[in-house]
Amino acid sequence: MADNSHHISGVAERYASSLYELASEAKQVDAVAKDLNRFQAMIDSSDDLRRLVESPVFSADDQSRAIVALIGKAGIAGLVGNFLKVVARNRRLFALPAIIRSYHDTVARERGEVSAEVKTAHALSAAQEKELMAALSGVTGKTVTLNVTVDESLLGGLIVKIGSRQVDTSLRTKLSTLKHALKEVG
Repeated sequence: MADNSHHISGVAERYASSLYELASEAKQVDAVAKDLNRFQAMIDSSDDLRRLVESPVFSADDQSRAIVALIGKAGIAGLVGNFLKVVARNRRLFALPAIIRSYHDTVARERGEVSAEVKTAHALSAAQEKELMAALSGVTGKTVTLNVTVDESLLGGLIVKIGSRQVDTSLRTKLSTLKHALKEVG
């Protein structure tokens, strides 16, 4: 099976860039982001919608009718409503999650922000999040927003990823490194 992630990211970036330009001209960048987040939450909470978005089995007409009904029911209109109709009509729903991520990346880049993906073993307190944001801002020289997820399998510590850079201070990784070192010695 061929890897089409490069194709999807190219499609996503083009669509997201176009949507960002329209939203910027209409001074609706944040409103568009909010509606995209609402639609992504709908995808995340519905197996049927996820199937509609991901499956090539549905015709463009089926996808378009379903999207029109969904956005009508969800009250998503304006730029995002029209955008979702175009994406469905052009048979690009499969790229929608990547388009949404790319739109958010574009907004952050235009604002001079950078996003950090943080995995922690335990939920961070507000003070810990603030301290981590300050430390990362100092390193990057940009405003940092955190996307924090809890992964108890880390045991302790955290993994921080900004762009292509990753710092892994998790206890799981340290124990794994120690295990491999002990195997080499013995």
